[in-house]
Amino acid sequence: MNLDLLVVVFYFLVIGAVGWMGIRRANSKEAYLVAGRNLGPGLYLGTLSAVVLGGASTIGTVKLGYTYGISGVWLCGALGLGIVVLSTVLAKPLLQLKLYTVSQVLSRRYHPAARVTSGAIMLAYDLMVAVTSIIAIGSVMQVMFALSFPTSILLGGGLVVLYSTLGGMWSLTLTDILQFIIMTVGMMLVLMPMSIVKAGGWEAFGSLLPDSYYRLSSIGLDTILVFFLIYFFGILIGQDIWQRVFTARSVDVARYAGLGAGVYCVLYGVTGALIGMAGKILLPQLASTDGAFAAIAQAVLPAGISGLVAAAALAALMSTASACLLASSTIALEDVLPAIRRRPSGGLAAGRFTTLIMGMIMLGLAFLVRDVLAALTLAYNLLVGGMLIPLVGAIFWRRATSLGAIASMLTGSLCVVGLMFWQGIDANSPIYGGLLGGGAAFVLGSLLSRPAPQLQTLTER
Repeated sequence: MNLDLLVVVFYFLVIGAVGWMGIRRANSKEAYLVAGRNLGPGLYLGTLSAVVLGGASTIGTVKLGYTYGISGVWLCGALGLGIVVLSTVLAKPLLQLKLYTVSQVLSRRYHPAARVTSGAIMLAYDLMVAVTSIIAIGSVMQVMFALSFPTSILLGGGLVVLYSTLGGMWSLTLTDILQFIIMTVGMMLVLMPMSIVKAGGWEAFGSLLPDSYYRLSSIGLDTILVFFLIYFFGILIGQDIWQRVFTARSVDVARYAGLGAGVYCVLYGVTGALIGMAGKILLPQLASTDGAFAAIAQAVLPAGISGLVAAAALAALMSTASACLLASSTIALEDVLPAIRRRPSGGLAAGRFTTLIMGMIMLGLAFLVRDVLAALTLAYNLLVGGMLIPLVGAIFWRRATSLGAIASMLTGSLCVVGLMFWQGIDANSPIYGGLLGGGAAFVLGSLLSRPAPQLQTLTER
């Protein structure tokens, strides 16, 4: 335990030092928010992969593999395919716009009120995802190192706030590359092969696991569809992901390195599912599958090595937390505060101050929120149900109007919240209802009003 803790402490020190290096590069607002739009293929692939593969894909995929077998790959598969489509279809028009936020894309097509409405929805989404990642960091450290939960939150979350505030996107990029390496080594090269060997090798997989563990559909077609509706489309429209796309040096970097990141996500999902399957052989009667990742790591790995794998899990969580923190700060700086103050957005100093304030709010909510699953589910449902339809219309449908966009955001969001309250957080109906209600409101509102004559779809620019 002491050796594992020493490994994680060393990891934290290295992350802090690497994050500090980003300060010198973050010498302008554009460098702070989007790394100067100058990332090459290696940095872009690593940082995009790290931000996509957070706690849900690391800890969640191992849990799904433990419960359903290879079918657990669908969570990361939906994320990876989302990156592939984003890179091949949307990257080029997005890079041509030279923007900072998703809401600014909407402002090119709709009334400024649509930008504020979408900014509020996106801010709530990113902040909730950041909070759940911080809580997950605290939970991992609490379980593995016997620290108190508040101490774990302050240590892990405080480090995220520190390097995100000081170096912005450059600190996130440099730390993400380190986290990408640790995730790859810890999960793919250490925990997966050692779990398989410890379980008895591939022969044990064939003889001790039921046939359903080898069917891609065993998790259920409804669950697979929901994964795509939430995670696939969430990738296509999330501020934290788009902000990474804005960092690419060129369209080719965004396209081909993005394709590499999508393939990596799928392979990462296979890795997590296989670890879970090995865990089912080693620990067939876990009291709670939520703790499958930590239990398997403790059962398989010797001291020190398990600390490396814990660092890999923390790396995934910290990357998501820092990305969503900077995303929420960028939306507040560029979309929400200018509308409230009726003044243009600030510069570099204002960006750092906004990130610090959002980080303090994030840590405060991490102490208050109890139902993490509800918060995360609400975040993704709001994002997809409220934002997908007007964003797709902004990019592809010339007849789309501001009235239709605002009506779609409000109707979709209300449908999501109402159906979650009525049928529970585990129901599939909120996302379906949000998309159907938002889609109907978008089409009806657009047909009943006239688009501004000077506006074009983003693909026509």
